[in-house]
Amino acid sequence: MDDHRIGAVLRAIRQRRAWRQADVGARARVSASTIARVERGALDAVRIGTLRRVTDALGARLEIVVRWQGADVGRLLDARHAAMHEAIAGLLASFDGWVFEPEVSFSIYGERGIIDILAWHPARRTLLVIELKTEIVDVSGLLGSMDQRRRLAWRIARDRGWEPNVVSIWVVVADSRTNRRAVAAHAGVLRAKLPMDGRGMRRWLRDPAERVNVLGFLPVRHGIGIRRPLAPVRRVAARRTSRG
Repeated sequence: MDDHRIGAVLRAIRQRRAWRQADVGARARVSASTIARVERGALDAVRIGTLRRVTDALGARLEIVVRWQGADVGRLLDARHAAMHEAIAGLLASFDGWVFEPEVSFSIYGERGIIDILAWHPARRTLLVIELKTEIVDVSGLLGSMDQRRRLAWRIARDRGWEPNVVSIWVVVADSRTNRRAVAAHAGVLRAKLPMDGRGMRRWLRDPAERVNVLGFLPVRHGIGIRRPLAPVRRVAARRTSRG
């Protein structure tokens, strides 16, 4: 993040709008001296939340890019996502009665997306939609996408010859301080939609009789917190989904 460039850009936007620093401060609920500090590029003493309010007040958007030792950070996140994928797949495979498909893409009446893991329990005719999150960035976007997947899951399942009685949701979040803070900050809305935590999932996976909506944390560095080795992954071959 180039502090001085950010300050110069925000100053230019303010001047283009013909606003005073006090005008921006009033809109962002900060002092004019804070605006002056931002415009000088002295951002060490400015909180990220304050900087976002200032950019929002100016009708701009703040985007922070993290780089690490020249590496592609996307690959690092993909590696974490893959580790979560293998941990949850191994957990499912350790219980009798489950079959599942990874990375299930869908395109139904113009709605497109990917379900990280779609799991099916034929005996109970229970469908489980699993979403893996390395980071919680947009809570409303997460809940919206899960509502979409629940709504479309019936159609996606039937394309595979599965006729579910119940569709359950399990959002698995990588355990980190940042993610726990994000969940705590939005606890009310998250728990209204996903009231069950992950601690009861082992019991439920043994007999998935009722519908559940779950948000739980996965300690990636420690697998899934399973003391015994994970069973080999058992998957079913992916089939092509119909396109609407």
